[in-house]
Amino acid sequence: MNGVVEAGATWIGALVAVLVVAVVIFRMMWRVAEPNEALIISGLHHKRHPEFGESLGFKIVTGTGTFVIPGVQVVRKLSLDLSESELAVECVTRQGIPVKLKAVVIYKVGDDYASIANAARRFLDQQDKMDVRITNVFAGHLRAIIGSLTVEEIIRERDKLTEATRSASGTEMEKLGLVVDSLQIQEVEDPTGYIANLARPHAAAVTKEARIAQAQADREATETEQAAEALKAAAVRESKIKQSSFQADIDKAAAQAKLSGPLAEAIARQNVVIEETKIAELEAAKKEQELLVTVRRPADANAYEKKTIAAAQRDADIAAAEAKARQVELSAEADAKRVRLAAAAQAESVRAVGDAEASATQAKGLAEGEAIKARGLAEADSIEARAAALAQNQEAVIGQQLAEHWPEIVEAAAKAVGGIDQLIVLNGAQGVSDLLAQTLSQGATGLALARKLLGQNLAPAPAAPPSSNGTPVRGSEGG
Repeated sequence: MNGVVEAGATWIGALVAVLVVAVVIFRMMWRVAEPNEALIISGLHHKRHPEFGESLGFKIVTGTGTFVIPGVQVVRKLSLDLSESELAVECVTRQGIPVKLKAVVIYKVGDDYASIANAARRFLDQQDKMDVRITNVFAGHLRAIIGSLTVEEIIRERDKLTEATRSASGTEMEKLGLVVDSLQIQEVEDPTGYIANLARPHAAAVTKEARIAQAQADREATETEQAAEALKAAAVRESKIKQSSFQADIDKAAAQAKLSGPLAEAIARQNVVIEETKIAELEAAKKEQELLVTVRRPADANAYEKKTIAAAQRDADIAAAEAKARQVELSAEADAKRVRLAAAAQAESVRAVGDAEASATQAKGLAEGEAIKARGLAEADSIEARAAALAQNQEAVIGQQLAEHWPEIVEAAAKAVGGIDQLIVLNGAQGVSDLLAQTLSQGATGLALARKLLGQNLAPAPAAPPSSNGTPVRGSEGG
């Protein structure tokens, strides 16, 4: 019985040992590919791959497990993780401006079997050198692409630059089995200052707009602050006004309470004064009515009587003065008419004398043609005739001369009163008539004086002594 038990235990132990050995061998032969890696198994002839149509010479396992015969097959891992490579490339743009680009390329081995196979063939044992090769590939393409662009296009169209770089490097990356997940242009350095100069106008405009916005904000803030201060001051003012009003009401009430007694007394006294004033006004009205009846109305009647008498006397004086003035005017007109008629008569007489003198002058001219002696006789006869005419018609000559010069004579006579500034004439119209008569009398006196002088000048001359031959001498002319 014990032997059976021992045999069973030995069998179980051997079975367990076999199981342990089997597990260990399984663990040694079984390989599992992680999600971020691919297993590259080589060492045996592998069947044709369905995607390529031919055998790759190695087996690719991703995401699953597989048996590997130790000592016969070799298993190596190819990472499918993302890799990052920084680029610093010095380039020259189409404008000839040197720039330095800093970029970042994020790439990985493609997930398809072709990409994994290409990457395995090129980087399986040199995965640490993958970044250097990627940098060289992208640096060459960036230089070529940037050489066809301007600085403005590089700055403003970075997506275009990125897409162009990815398109240009796509074929090479496919051959390498790599896929570019992202290409970012981080920085564009400009050692010549071209980009900075491009930014200056925009920066100035932005600065100007910022300053304007700041000034507007300051102005609005100042206006708001001033409005707030004004509202605050208005509130303080209203508060002080209300406080003053309340205090005034309190003071007024106190003053009224304090002066209520004197105020009542003053009001009573005021009422007494008002009543006394009314009584005084009634007394004054009564006296005014008495004076109106006893004094004013009789005085008005007396004044009206005197005024009416004075007006009548004034109208009578004016009518008398106007009558006298009219009488003097008519008298003056009659005198003037008489003088005009006398002057016309004298003028007619003078014209007759002139005609006679013209005839004598004509005779004289004819006598001068005969002989000098005959002319002298004719002149003597003419002179005698002229003297006789003057002796007979001296009144006419004087009248003519006075008529011709009567305005000057009257003007000279009026000069006596012409220089008087104010002339006071007594006796009204009678005084004016007397003054005119005196002035005309001066003209009459002058007329008498002229007549007297003319009479003396026209007195007959003494007879000349007879000549030796008994012929009287008529004159020295022609002798």
